[in-house]
Amino acid sequence: ALSAGRRKNFIHLFKTCHTGPLFVELANMGKGLIKLAEGGALVAVIGDEDTVTGFLLAGVGQIDPKNKKAANFLVVDNKTTQAQVEDAFKKFLAREDVAILLINQHIANDIRYLIDQHTAPIPSILEIPSKDNPYDPTKDSVMNRAKGFFGQKS
Repeated sequence: ALSAGRRKNFIHLFKTCHTGPLFVELANMGKGLIKLAEGGALVAVIGDEDTVTGFLLAGVGQIDPKNKKAANFLVVDNKTTQAQVEDAFKKFLAREDVAILLINQHIANDIRYLIDQHTAPIPSILEIPSKDNPYDPTKDSVMNRAKGFFGQKS
Protein backbone atom coordinates (compact mmCIF):
# COMPACT_ATOMS: atom_id res chain seq x y z
CA ALA A 1 0.00 0.00 0.00
CA LEU A 2 1.13 3.54 -0.72
CA SER A 3 1.59 6.07 2.05
CA ALA A 4 -0.63 9.15 1.88
CA GLY A 5 2.24 11.31 0.58
CA ARG A 6 3.24 8.85 -2.11
CA ARG A 7 -0.39 8.36 -3.10
CA LYS A 8 -0.78 12.15 -3.48
CA ASN A 9 2.37 12.33 -5.65
CA PHE A 10 1.20 9.37 -7.73
CA ILE A 11 -2.21 10.95 -8.33
CA HIS A 12 -0.60 14.29 -9.22
CA LEU A 13 1.64 12.61 -11.80
CA PHE A 14 -1.27 10.95 -13.56
CA LYS A 15 -3.85 13.73 -13.56
CA THR A 16 -4.26 14.85 -17.14
CA CYS A 17 -7.94 15.77 -17.33
CA HIS A 18 -8.40 19.35 -18.46
CA THR A 19 -11.00 21.18 -20.45
CA GLY A 20 -9.91 22.75 -23.70
CA PRO A 21 -6.48 21.92 -25.16
CA LEU A 22 -4.65 19.00 -23.62
CA PHE A 23 -1.74 19.85 -21.35
CA VAL A 24 0.26 17.04 -19.82
CA GLU A 25 2.42 18.11 -16.93
CA LEU A 26 4.80 15.76 -15.18
CA ALA A 27 7.26 16.43 -12.43
CA ASN A 28 10.78 16.20 -13.84
CA MET A 29 12.60 14.97 -10.74
CA GLY A 30 12.56 18.40 -9.12
CA LYS A 31 13.68 20.22 -12.28
CA GLY A 32 10.37 21.87 -13.05
CA LEU A 33 7.46 20.92 -15.26
CA ILE A 34 7.31 19.76 -18.81
CA LYS A 35 4.45 21.07 -20.91
CA LEU A 36 3.50 19.50 -24.18
CA ALA A 37 2.37 21.52 -27.14
CA GLU A 38 -1.00 23.24 -26.86
CA GLY A 39 -2.35 21.25 -29.79
CA GLY A 40 -2.17 18.00 -27.86
CA ALA A 41 0.10 15.01 -28.05
CA LEU A 42 0.20 11.69 -29.83
CA VAL A 43 0.48 8.09 -28.78
CA ALA A 44 3.00 6.15 -30.88
CA VAL A 45 2.77 2.37 -31.26
CA ILE A 46 5.38 -0.26 -32.11
CA GLY A 47 3.75 -3.66 -32.23
CA ASP A 48 2.60 -6.69 -34.10
CA GLU A 49 -0.12 -6.37 -36.72
CA ASP A 50 -3.01 -7.16 -34.36
CA THR A 51 -1.87 -4.67 -31.73
CA VAL A 52 -1.25 -1.81 -34.15
CA THR A 53 -4.52 -2.49 -36.00
CA GLY A 54 -6.44 -2.35 -32.72
CA PHE A 55 -4.92 0.99 -31.78
CA LEU A 56 -5.45 2.39 -35.27
CA LEU A 57 -9.12 1.40 -35.11
CA ALA A 58 -9.30 3.19 -31.76
CA GLY A 59 -8.10 6.38 -33.44
CA VAL A 60 -4.45 6.48 -32.41
CA GLY A 61 -3.02 6.56 -35.94
CA GLN A 62 -1.67 9.71 -37.52
CA ILE A 63 -0.16 10.06 -40.97
CA ASP A 64 1.06 13.39 -42.31
CA PRO A 65 -0.25 13.70 -45.88
CA LYS A 66 2.88 15.64 -46.84
CA ASN A 67 5.25 13.05 -45.36
CA LYS A 68 3.95 9.48 -45.40
CA LYS A 69 7.02 8.33 -43.44
CA ALA A 70 5.95 10.49 -40.46
CA ALA A 71 3.39 7.94 -39.21
CA ASN A 72 3.21 7.39 -35.47
CA PHE A 73 3.17 3.60 -35.67
CA LEU A 74 5.28 0.68 -36.86
CA VAL A 75 3.93 -2.78 -37.62
CA VAL A 76 6.58 -5.36 -36.74
CA ASP A 77 6.44 -8.70 -38.51
CA ASN A 78 8.94 -11.44 -39.37
CA LYS A 79 10.35 -9.27 -42.19
CA THR A 80 11.05 -6.28 -39.94
CA THR A 81 14.70 -5.99 -38.96
CA GLN A 82 15.91 -5.01 -35.51
CA ALA A 83 17.51 -1.94 -37.09
CA GLN A 84 14.09 -0.82 -38.36
CA VAL A 85 12.61 -1.24 -34.88
CA GLU A 86 15.51 0.68 -33.33
CA ASP A 87 15.17 3.48 -35.90
CA ALA A 88 11.41 3.80 -35.30
CA PHE A 89 11.94 3.78 -31.53
CA LYS A 90 14.57 6.55 -31.73
CA LYS A 91 12.41 8.54 -34.16
CA PHE A 92 9.38 8.38 -31.86
CA LEU A 93 11.47 9.41 -28.83
CA ALA A 94 12.81 12.41 -30.76
CA ARG A 95 9.38 13.66 -31.84
CA GLU A 96 8.08 16.53 -29.73
CA ASP A 97 4.45 15.61 -30.43
CA VAL A 98 4.68 12.07 -28.99
CA ALA A 99 3.79 11.80 -25.29
CA ILE A 100 3.41 8.03 -24.95
CA LEU A 101 5.10 5.19 -26.79
CA LEU A 102 3.35 1.84 -26.59
CA ILE A 103 5.45 -1.18 -27.49
CA ASN A 104 4.73 -4.89 -27.36
CA GLN A 105 6.90 -6.39 -24.65
CA HIS A 106 8.29 -9.14 -26.88
CA ILE A 107 9.52 -6.42 -29.26
CA ALA A 108 10.82 -4.31 -26.37
CA ASN A 109 12.95 -7.26 -25.27
CA ASP A 110 14.87 -7.00 -28.57
CA ILE A 111 15.76 -3.34 -27.92
CA ARG A 112 15.93 -3.49 -24.12
CA TYR A 113 19.24 -1.62 -24.06
CA LEU A 114 17.61 1.39 -25.76
CA ILE A 115 14.63 1.34 -23.42
CA ASP A 116 16.91 1.16 -20.39
CA GLN A 117 18.81 4.24 -21.64
CA HIS A 118 15.61 6.33 -21.85
CA THR A 119 15.08 8.15 -18.55
CA ALA A 120 13.03 11.19 -19.59
CA PRO A 121 9.44 11.26 -18.36
CA ILE A 122 8.14 12.19 -21.81
CA PRO A 123 7.60 10.29 -23.93
CA SER A 124 6.59 7.62 -21.47
CA ILE A 125 7.29 4.10 -22.65
CA LEU A 126 4.64 1.53 -21.83
CA GLU A 127 5.26 -2.13 -22.55
CA ILE A 128 2.07 -3.99 -23.41
CA PRO A 129 1.23 -7.63 -24.08
CA SER A 130 0.33 -9.02 -27.46
CA LYS A 131 -2.14 -11.70 -28.39
CA ASP A 132 0.57 -14.35 -28.55
CA ASN A 133 2.95 -13.08 -25.86
CA PRO A 134 1.75 -12.40 -22.31
CA TYR A 135 3.03 -9.48 -20.27
CA ASP A 136 5.82 -10.20 -17.77
CA PRO A 137 6.21 -7.35 -15.25
CA THR A 138 9.65 -8.60 -14.19
CA LYS A 139 11.03 -7.73 -17.65
CA ASP A 140 9.47 -4.26 -17.83
CA SER A 141 12.21 -1.64 -17.30
CA VAL A 142 9.78 1.15 -16.49
CA MET A 143 7.87 -1.00 -14.02
CA ASN A 144 11.11 -1.93 -12.27
CA ARG A 145 12.09 1.76 -12.02
CA ALA A 146 8.63 2.61 -10.66
CA LYS A 147 8.95 -0.09 -8.02
CA GLY A 148 12.24 1.46 -6.95
CA PHE A 149 10.59 4.89 -6.80
CA PHE A 150 7.91 3.56 -4.48
CA GLY A 151 10.41 1.64 -2.35
CA GLN A 152 9.60 -1.86 -3.56
CA LYS A 153 12.21 -4.38 -4.59
CA SER A 154 12.11 -5.71 -8.14
